[in-house]
Amino acid sequence: MPEGDTVWQSARRLHSALADKVLTRSDLRVPKYATADLTGRRVLDVTPRGKHLLTRIEGGLTLHSHLRMDGSWKVYADNQRWTGGPTHQIRAILANADRTAVGYRLPVLELLRTTDEHKAVGHLGPDLLGPDWNPETALANLLQDPARPLGEALLDQRNLAGIGNVYKSELCFLLGATPWLPIGGLPADRTAQLPPLAKKLLEVNRDRPVRSTTGRRGQDLFVYGRAPRPCLRCHTSIRVADQGDGSRERPTYWCPTCQTGPAPSPHRRAPGRTHFRTSRRTTN
Repeated sequence: MPEGDTVWQSARRLHSALADKVLTRSDLRVPKYATADLTGRRVLDVTPRGKHLLTRIEGGLTLHSHLRMDGSWKVYADNQRWTGGPTHQIRAILANADRTAVGYRLPVLELLRTTDEHKAVGHLGPDLLGPDWNPETALANLLQDPARPLGEALLDQRNLAGIGNVYKSELCFLLGATPWLPIGGLPADRTAQLPPLAKKLLEVNRDRPVRSTTGRRGQDLFVYGRAPRPCLRCHTSIRVADQGDGSRERPTYWCPTCQTGPAPSPHRRAPGRTHFRTSRRTTN
């Protein structure tokens, strides 16, 4: 699942393959940009911004992409077989004399003037892995709505950029609070820990092939994806519920013993999974 650390890795791979090289092939397979031709232009850099990717191209252009749940960029050597998915899922191809970058299942792909990048990413809060990171600003953003559930506040990229569903669940576990606890109800000492802890998790994982929040080999995550297996700390069965605004529920994992605070009522939606709906919409 692409989150700030995996998007950072994608940007590094794309930058290594494309930066300072002239494009010999350009194919944007979305109707609005189907006739756009970037061939002959030099790629200047590939920069991550939260969960967004900005590929800056000679002539003042930026190719903006967002991976969301299923998107990916793959890089292939010349004559290497493409293995990222069927051809109909390809949304972008950028190639030079040595490497080809192929974007699969990209839900967001747009060609912007570089001076207009703010239209795509200007709403984002401080980037956990970016040069603009500011823990004080991130904390102030999170606390603007004290009644908002902690899990929702963490996913809102306007507060801080880079946290996805995995880190949301893991951070809530490490803070000892359920994702439904109003963020204003989090004890002050744990509230202060939140931004630096989030940054630490993403930083230690941005160079790892397998994401880990536990430091234990073979037991990489505390709660995410582990229901109904026992908690690694107390052995209570991990639980899972849907948390979202009704249009975009996300599976949310927690330990009912190690984490304090409200939890959804047990209205069964699927085996081992509870449905819970909130009223606010999360922004990527």
